[in-house]
Amino acid sequence: MRRRAVVLALALAALAGLAATAEPAAAAPTMRVGSKAFTEGVILGELVTELGIDAGATVEHRAQMGGTRILWTALTTGEIDVYVEYTGTIVEEILADARLPRGDLDALRAALAARGVGMLAPLGFQNTYALGMTEARAAALGVRTISDLAAHPGLALGFSSEFLDREDGWPGLAARYRLTHDVRGLDHDLAYRALVDGALDVTDVYTTDAEIERYHLRVLVDDRGYFPGYDAVVLYRAAWGRGAPAALAAIARLEGAIHADDMIAMNARARLDHVPEIDVAGAFLRDRLGVVTTRRAAGRAARIWHRTVEHVVLVAASLALAVALGLPLGVLAARRRLVGQVVLGAVGVVQTVPSLALLVLMIPLLGIGGPPAIAAMFAYSLLPIVRNTHAGLTSIPTPLLESAEVLGLSPIARLRRVELPLAAPATLAGVQTAAVLCVGTATIGALVGAGGYGQTILTGVRLDDTTLILEGALPAAALAVLVQGLFELAGRVVVPRGLRLVRE
Repeated sequence: MRRRAVVLALALAALAGLAATAEPAAAAPTMRVGSKAFTEGVILGELVTELGIDAGATVEHRAQMGGTRILWTALTTGEIDVYVEYTGTIVEEILADARLPRGDLDALRAALAARGVGMLAPLGFQNTYALGMTEARAAALGVRTISDLAAHPGLALGFSSEFLDREDGWPGLAARYRLTHDVRGLDHDLAYRALVDGALDVTDVYTTDAEIERYHLRVLVDDRGYFPGYDAVVLYRAAWGRGAPAALAAIARLEGAIHADDMIAMNARARLDHVPEIDVAGAFLRDRLGVVTTRRAAGRAARIWHRTVEHVVLVAASLALAVALGLPLGVLAARRRLVGQVVLGAVGVVQTVPSLALLVLMIPLLGIGGPPAIAAMFAYSLLPIVRNTHAGLTSIPTPLLESAEVLGLSPIARLRRVELPLAAPATLAGVQTAAVLCVGTATIGALVGAGGYGQTILTGVRLDDTTLILEGALPAAALAVLVQGLFELAGRVVVPRGLRLVRE
């Protein structure tokens, strides 16, 4: 027995030694892909995603996150690892202060490396900014170049919001061509519809947009050479690239592989034929690079369920935080008049900040995804909760408060047993209002990658697909009605029976 015990102990020790000296199994590298909120950006994001998966990486694609600044900030703060950008945008918008020479990829690559960002070689096509008009309207006015617009100052010009503020956008273009037109900002995808309907005469276009051919648009000649070249390139965090060389090498297979005609065809399949971007990307990789993909677009029921879970999580988290802080602030505002004025004023001011601006301001602090969306919704939910709690407490008749004091109740006991129950109808109404506001506000969280019904709505707007818009809008409306109904039921539990009888 003793000999067997010794042999067993030696065997266990040997196994332990082998385990200690053995190399740990390498974990699959992670890869977070971002993409801009337009069809081409999403398709390119799907191409990068599929190649990362094919290389064995665990990949998350945060689709249609927004514009240039949001993606660049997310990349440099480590919220994403990879996204596709355009050289002209990098030179004229992102690194405008560096005053880099146009077309010098080596200088551009060095400037990016100094910021911890790597850049692959161009993918093979350019997507240049241009101005477009319907062929019929341009022919009637004799407009062929951007310079020709100066002779028609009464034309209606509408540009994407990003183009209006970019270094390589409208301000510089107007100065170069001495254009004095009044312009309006609107969504890029909606601008095409306005152009065809006659509400606009001129809009900004991307030269790989499928709508140029579909709507018979004339792309005006940039006769003064204002716009730079916009070669599509993959940007990545240098630190991530060093840790995931196989995934980076797989993405590099896209270098020089996508021609302008390829990109236009892929955009057309997604926007005009309504083929999901994931399937468009999969077909290109299969036909051009021989990469077999297994991911497919989810069915409608699966999409709605997935977005519902995301939306409910956003609403529940933000509302819980708002209630946890809003109720004490409401009580404080009711107990301390001067402090109350400051509190009510502060939450009122927050309510006046545009939701999109608040979301963008939150990105440097909280990154992208759910946290900034929850923070913004939390801020917007405070006002109805604080104000209604304050109103409920301050409207309690004085005799009732005096009776509680005569009974010898302590301030805390009086608050818990008398004041809060009497203020419950008003407080609950404030929480109900905040909950409904959260359901609606959560849709804009998709602009920073938070998901929810807004993701489907944005996709529908981008693809001009009414069915997709309704797929996001109708469940959001149904959720708002459900939330109202749940709070009506909650009122029967929270509000004292005597007060319910009075209300009924």
